[in-house]
Amino acid sequence: MKVGFVQFDCRFGEVEKNTDRAAEWITRQRADLWVLPELFNTSYQFTSKKEVAALAEPVPSGPTTQRLIRLAKENRTHLVAGLAERSGKQFYNSSVLVGPKGLLSVYRKIHLFYEETRWFTPGNLRFQVHPVGKARVGMMICFDWFFPEAARSLALLGADIIAHPSNLVLPYCPDAMPTRCLENRLFAITANRVGSESRGKETLTYIGMSEVVDPKGRILYRASDRKEESHVVEIDPKLARNKSLNRYNHLLKDRRDRLYVKS
Repeated sequence: MKVGFVQFDCRFGEVEKNTDRAAEWITRQRADLWVLPELFNTSYQFTSKKEVAALAEPVPSGPTTQRLIRLAKENRTHLVAGLAERSGKQFYNSSVLVGPKGLLSVYRKIHLFYEETRWFTPGNLRFQVHPVGKARVGMMICFDWFFPEAARSLALLGADIIAHPSNLVLPYCPDAMPTRCLENRLFAITANRVGSESRGKETLTYIGMSEVVDPKGRILYRASDRKEESHVVEIDPKLARNKSLNRYNHLLKDRRDRLYVKS
């Protein structure tokens, strides 16, 4: 199975142009699953709820999701992409999983970061896993990586791959994801962006370093911290299904959740 990410510099509010640019990267090479950055179509640094309201779209009827579905169909692929979702009067920092036949799933970011807490409602949907060709794919978004429960929840649901749209500004995630993969024995595709934004307030600089990590914590490919690029890696999803560490230890069966602290 071939999986890939697109890392580029999104421009604020330029929804159609950002989507066009992502489409250009995707059509250059073949992959069974692509992951795009968080809020890839709108860019990240909102300054008001009014801006969010103007740029958020319903899922799946909004133009961005519909365009992604057409893109998936034309390229016989699946896509995970981050966008601002409108649902009734609420706005969510969401990601969609689409394929040639349409929308498979939507995930609403559970752990909001920094000023996101001003613009978005925390996600209200549980983690889910869906079949994509030979793999079982789950989604989390950016700051979710900081909470081990997110990746572990997806592992317990049977995920082979975590698709991880991101707009990372903190430096820790690229080196932390190998641990998330190792402790859950699964693959992860982190699609970050590059560039910076300073929309009348503090400058946000995005660290790039998108990556694909395997179940043993090995970085199969890591992108530049500044350059736009896409990259495809061939993986075997079945490697994520062997949770045995040795003859005596099994990663999930050895859990003693009865003794763990409950929140």
